[in-house]
Amino acid sequence: MIAFVLRRLASLVLVLFCVVTITFFLIHLAPGGPFDRERKIPPQIEKQLLAKYKLDGPDGRAWGRNVAQRFHFSEEMRGRFGEWGSLGQQYFDYVADLLRGDLRLSTKYRSRSVNELLAQTLPVSAMLGSAAFFLATTLGVWLGSWAAVRHHTAIDTGSMFAALFAISVPTFVTGPLLIWIFGLKLGWLPIGGWGSWPSLVLPAITLAGPYVAYIARLMRTSMLEVLGSDFIRTARAKGLAEQRVVFKHALKVAILPVVSFLGPLAANLLTGSIVVETIFNIPGAGPFFVNSIQNRDGFLLGGVVIVYCALLVSMNLVVDVAYTWLDKRIKLF
Repeated sequence: MIAFVLRRLASLVLVLFCVVTITFFLIHLAPGGPFDRERKIPPQIEKQLLAKYKLDGPDGRAWGRNVAQRFHFSEEMRGRFGEWGSLGQQYFDYVADLLRGDLRLSTKYRSRSVNELLAQTLPVSAMLGSAAFFLATTLGVWLGSWAAVRHHTAIDTGSMFAALFAISVPTFVTGPLLIWIFGLKLGWLPIGGWGSWPSLVLPAITLAGPYVAYIARLMRTSMLEVLGSDFIRTARAKGLAEQRVVFKHALKVAILPVVSFLGPLAANLLTGSIVVETIFNIPGAGPFFVNSIQNRDGFLLGGVVIVYCALLVSMNLVVDVAYTWLDKRIKLF
């Protein structure tokens, strides 16, 4: 077990390195720059901004031009080699900063570091995501198991119809609808903002809704298959109560496909949702995923991607370890 965990942690470092590398070069090779505006910035100011944010590598540029000159390349190729040398220097400097835990300054939110922005917003998104994850897991597993046990009944049909409806309706419809009913009409809950537990209820329900349906459908299918297994028939033949058969024997096996789904789901929910956080005016990290791309804020985008990938790999590791606890036949090597 320990050797397996250590190997997975080593793979986490490799995955993060590949993700950082791909994200860095995709951002820098895309057309435009972080300081491109409708109104052109004076060259001297732009040069100072590039130097401040370490977006220009003069040493690498000089090295590239010298190499091209040594091989008697054309002036155009010398300029191209200079750009490649500058990009290479920027990459190695960025990786060196990451190894020190420095995600650098945001080019959009001036004089604010990516570390500071994520430290302020990720806990909010994590709290909202944790509440949604708990709701989705608890209600989804219960609803799917109930539907499987009551197979071919009105309960089974009604619960699966409700699940299909929840999957079909997007969160940008569900959120305003819940605000209108419980916030404006009934006045039971706040319609937005952050700071108290009542303000968490509506966004958590909105965010968890589709995933409750996904988990319920997945749990129902898996439970139906397990309930028809030989070991379940043996347990019933021994005279065990139906409740014990379902919750003691069948549930631990039937929940395995759901556990596989929960790993990526946890990483997705804990890093925020741009739609839900925008609807309810929640100061989370979700909007950074889209806004950092639109603003060409490469360092902020890189920080968000690193956090998401680290969570994704970590949650998958937790899922693999959970397999061995749920099913003793599974061994980790």
